[in-house]
Amino acid sequence: MFSSKKKQRNAQETTQRASHLISFMNPKSNQAEQFRTIRTNINFAQLEKNVKSLLVSSSIPNEGKSTLTANLAYVMAQTGKKVLLVDADLRKPTVHRTFKLNNTEGLTTLIADEDDSVKFNQVVQYSRELNLYFLPSGPVPPNPSELLGSAKMQSILTTLENHFDLIIFDAPPITAVTDPQILATLVDGVVFVIRQGFVGKDKVKEAILSLQNLKTTILGYVFNDVPKSSGKYYYYE
Repeated sequence: MFSSKKKQRNAQETTQRASHLISFMNPKSNQAEQFRTIRTNINFAQLEKNVKSLLVSSSIPNEGKSTLTANLAYVMAQTGKKVLLVDADLRKPTVHRTFKLNNTEGLTTLIADEDDSVKFNQVVQYSRELNLYFLPSGPVPPNPSELLGSAKMQSILTTLENHFDLIIFDAPPITAVTDPQILATLVDGVVFVIRQGFVGKDKVKEAILSLQNLKTTILGYVFNDVPKSSGKYYYYE
């Protein structure tokens, strides 16, 4: 269903596509090692909690969550897992620009498709070079929260979980809109990004409290811009 056959819209196989990925361009760097450390911690969580889907978010914009999400998806895929990166930021999508994907169709296309005429392999894109699958956001809708909270979205996630080892959602910041809170109730866990010296403690507490009130499983906290062993990311469970 999600094979990388010729009929599928394979992503263009160029190094340019991964030029922003530290874990791809400089795999021996301290930052790349931090991404692999985060991967290891999540792999352990998968053994305990059967995590098939996870959401990456933060308190506010510009905390580095999308950079983390992209690199995490890549290093996860390098272990041989069938990984799908989903752009669930339906208001300000970035995954298609980051990976130079076609965004004329995507997640919103699937959700809005009432008669199931759109097939998954029409919108899921694949990069053989990265061994990574992508589901871009698709056209920006007028009602993101309603789409994400729909029964159709739940059905889509169930189908995806049956075909992928891990689904990673790049979601909007928790305190900005309700979208990530809706998604958090659907996935198996949340990875929460905190940019040191950038976001206020009140916003962090507000976001974490929102997740706790939803009884969401927080798999771990990733601290960004932390000068630990010259790395940029630090994981705390």
